[in-house]
This record gives sequence, C-alpha cells and structure tokens, in this order.
Amino acid sequence: MNESICRICLTIVYLFVLGGNACAQSIEEARAAYAEGRFIEAAEIARALGTSEGHAMAADSLAIHGYYIAPKGEKASLFGRAEELARKAVRLDAANPQAHLQLAHAMGRQAQVGGTLKALKEGYATKVRDAIEEALRLDPKMAAAHVSLAAWHAGAVGAGGFFAALLYGASEEKALAHFERALELAPRDKVALFEYATGLLSLDAEENRAKARELLKRAIRLPPKDAFRRLVHQKAAERLAALGGG
Repeated sequence: MNESICRICLTIVYLFVLGGNACAQSIEEARAAYAEGRFIEAAEIARALGTSEGHAMAADSLAIHGYYIAPKGEKASLFGRAEELARKAVRLDAANPQAHLQLAHAMGRQAQVGGTLKALKEGYATKVRDAIEEALRLDPKMAAAHVSLAAWHAGAVGAGGFFAALLYGASEEKALAHFERALELAPRDKVALFEYATGLLSLDAEENRAKARELLKRAIRLPPKDAFRRLVHQKAAERLAALGGG
C-alpha cells in the first residue's frame, strides 16, 4: 500500500511539472511566432493558454497584424476581435497592466477605422485614455503605457486643439512629459522613439521638425529585435525620408 501511494504521488508530481513546462513552452511558442511575424498564429497560441497574459498578447498580435499587414477590408474585424480578447484579459486579471494597455490599443485602432463621428459617439477618446491611465496606475514605470498616453495627448491636441483640452483634458505639456518619461525608462526603445517623433509632428510639424528627425534617426540606428520592430523600423525610415532626413 505504501509503495502504491508513493507511485501515485510521484505521478502527480511528474504531471504537475510536465504541465508547468508545457504551459511555459506554449507561451514561449507564442512569443517566438510573434517575434517572427506570425501574428495570427501567435494570437491563437496565446489565446489558447486561457490566461490574462495570453489574452493580452493575443490582442496585441491581432492589433499589430490588423494595422500593419491586413488588407483594409479585414482591419475592422481584427481590431474588434483584439478588443474582445483584451476585455477578457482584463476580466481574467484586472490587476494586469498589460491587459488594460492592450484594451486601449485595440479601442484606439477601432476608433481609427470607425471614423471620427463613431469614435465621438461611442466615447472612444475617454475610454482609451482611461484604460491607459489604469495601466499606469498599476505600473507607473511601464514605458509603453507612458508612450501610449503621450501619443493620446499629442493626437488629441493635434486633431482638436483647444476643444481637445476643453473636452478631454489633453495638452501638449502632458504629451511631452509622458514621452520624456518613457525615454527615461526605456532610452533604447525603437517604438518609443518613433512614437515620440510622430507625436511631435502631429503637434507642430514645422516647429518640431528638427527634433523629430533626430528621434527618427536614433530609432533607425537601433537594430530591430523582432518582426513588430522591423515594421516600426520601416515606418520610421519612411517618415524620415519624407522629412528629407536621410
């Protein structure tokens, strides 16, 4: 009897360890697919984990594929699916800052394809800002969230000016402060540098031209470490060329 119990215990321990390794392998497989640019596959692998982390990663993967790669007719459905996955990530773990950030990103992409009137009607500007701010409340040192909030302020001011400040509390000062904070936290982040340059150009293309060019040059000098950053690298090179900063 004692020997049987021992065998059962060893089997339980083995299965527990094996199961833990399989889960770790699965998330690593999702990350590998993401790094190689297989974003749809990465989303499916990550979603199948059934975790908040997995759903947030799946939302990120679909949003990237939708924005950079998918044909125009497929973008809305991909962004909608990304939003659903991000919302589930939040439900699974409301303390996961990445879940809130990916919800903000998915909603932001939804607003872009839906048009200004729909975005205003459904309150996307406020919802996106609130989701980013929740991510920062949970993790004040989350560089990506600072970039997103900075881009939100820059985009709102660039599009709405005085009315953006009046309606949403957007400001150029907040945009610049969050961009600078992001670079303090991640000075060699290609995405942060690119988004900072883009934000400056949306605020005042002529006044900020020189600084935007320098930021884009810094971004391009950094080697892209995965497929997403290769896409950003290409965008940065195109933007720099358009500014005459080759």
